[in-house]
Amino acid sequence: MAATAKLPIIDLSAPAFSTPNLIRQACAEYGFFYLVNHGVEEELVATVFEQSKKFFSLSLDNKMKLLRKEHRGYSPLYAENLNPSPGSIGDSKESFYVGPLQQTSLNQWPSEELLPSWRPTMEAYYCKTMSAGRRLISLIALALNLDQDYFEKIGALNGPEAFLRLLHYPGELGHSEEETYGASAHSDYGMVTLLVSDGVPGLQVCREKFKEPQIWEDVLPLRGAFIVNIGDMMERWTNGMFRSTLHRVMPTGQERYSLAFFFDPNPDCIVQCLESCCSESCPERFSPIRSGDYLKEKFKLTYGSD
Repeated sequence: MAATAKLPIIDLSAPAFSTPNLIRQACAEYGFFYLVNHGVEEELVATVFEQSKKFFSLSLDNKMKLLRKEHRGYSPLYAENLNPSPGSIGDSKESFYVGPLQQTSLNQWPSEELLPSWRPTMEAYYCKTMSAGRRLISLIALALNLDQDYFEKIGALNGPEAFLRLLHYPGELGHSEEETYGASAHSDYGMVTLLVSDGVPGLQVCREKFKEPQIWEDVLPLRGAFIVNIGDMMERWTNGMFRSTLHRVMPTGQERYSLAFFFDPNPDCIVQCLESCCSESCPERFSPIRSGDYLKEKFKLTYGSD
């Protein structure tokens, strides 16, 4: 039995002067925390889950009509392998991506005849979560001893590449000699991820990703809270001060749904070590890189294409 991770709770409605230090500690020690009072209503979240379940209950033929292109649309079971190993069949989940709403020609949507309320529900959730993400990023800037609008000033938030991903993990899996994961061990690629689940457990974190043996802790859902984690790009920006923590989803025998919102910068933004995170005694560890190029390489490793 894995121990339960004691994640910090960050209150987005708390006074701004008290929150940055709590965020700094949470990101340095765990790379994961709960975010409460974020402004996304529970009623909206419940409606998104309801619509998500309706989509994933469609026939495979209907879902495959929206097969993933340009990192938008449907990915079937076992299409993704986050931690490839010989003989691995891929991760036991299916998903659907919604990209930036201003890129209207790229997103794919189920037909209104099949799911009439689907698109407006997802757009409403996307906009609300984007707003919460922007507020969080401004507090992260303060936590790094930067101006509150630092990431805006460098263009990171000028048309950020934010993606909503609906996830469905089947409850029953076929027998296989390979150990099958809902999502195999990985760290996220971008700035921050805001996750909410339907209350079914399965998420685990490993704080020390380079130590053996790896020690995994359960992350329990907290009603009304996002589970937030730092991504690889933010780890690069902070010179390793903020940790992009290894995590995975274990099958529990129960069907599970979750919503992941990946908040990433404008693709032309240059990610380079922040001045507040390097010094003579702590020199720059990562070379500057364009955000879009970095993410493209990461996705190529995961999917074999964009």
